[in-house]
Amino acid sequence: MKTIAIIGAGPAGIEAASILAAKEETEILLFEKSASTLDNLRDKAFLFPDFSAADDLVEILEAKLNRDNIKLLSGKEVKSVTEQDGGWQLQDAEGTSYTADAVLMTTGYKVFDAHRKEELGYGIYPGVITSIDMEKKIKEGKILNAVGDTPKKIVFLQCVGSRDEKSGNHYCSKVCCVTAVKQAIELRKLLPEVETYIFYMDLRMWGGGFEEMYRESQEKYGVRYVRGRISEAASTYDGKIQIKSEDTLVGLPLKMSADLLVLMVGMEPSCGTKELTKQCGCSDAYGFATTTNPHVRDNETSQPGLFVAGSCKRPMSINDTLNDARSAAVKIAEFLK
Repeated sequence: MKTIAIIGAGPAGIEAASILAAKEETEILLFEKSASTLDNLRDKAFLFPDFSAADDLVEILEAKLNRDNIKLLSGKEVKSVTEQDGGWQLQDAEGTSYTADAVLMTTGYKVFDAHRKEELGYGIYPGVITSIDMEKKIKEGKILNAVGDTPKKIVFLQCVGSRDEKSGNHYCSKVCCVTAVKQAIELRKLLPEVETYIFYMDLRMWGGGFEEMYRESQEKYGVRYVRGRISEAASTYDGKIQIKSEDTLVGLPLKMSADLLVLMVGMEPSCGTKELTKQCGCSDAYGFATTTNPHVRDNETSQPGLFVAGSCKRPMSINDTLNDARSAAVKIAEFLK
């Protein structure tokens, strides 16, 4: 029997585990440092571009774990991965060791900590929230401003912690643009009278149906777009947020007050991703995992038997993550032959 260790029980880890477990002679050890699986999916309300409920996908993925040869090890954080005698040895935070014939890292991402952008006031002014905070509000169906009233104007700011020299992240996080469009539409459905503005540098609608959703946001839901970066945010006496920016299309400074300012926070490699990729010698400049070849060997690392999938490599949407996990499963099955 072959043993495969998968580190991280998010969408990528679960999808790969379910495919690899289809062969009865294979045992899957699925490690998850949290007490529950799919933490980065459970805090979502709806998914783009079809606005399907995130909870439905959680249910589908969790059902895939119902196999006798998948052993879910919740609350087990893998601290080391080392090659040993043609196989692999893993050790968790409690010092327990495990052996495997192949290892798949699906350690995922964390969101950028908006406290690092002090000029935007997150953690200082209650009217400044992140896209994760807004997603939770939408999921609850209860949108209130800092003083407990229904907001009349909501502003979204793109590229917080991405494409930003000050934060050290020069890359694009890929999903922030479309997430803002999705959330703005959801807000207009919940609060038909609310004004929504999206401040952007460049709108990047990467996937199928994304451009159509962007157009629909303007034509059907009246979402307004302003090309420009917000340089400063401050609170007003009545709990609103005053922002200073520039409309770069017309070349004029812009000042606006809003009930809520939503910071679209980008993706960074998770702590586990940074630690394990550095340890295994497959870390890029930011701490994401690097692969042998981005075109034909994008799930393989320089060490035979060590594979990677999902957003531990780079920012990905959920559907891209699931497809990448399926690709990794194929590569691992070929390797084990």
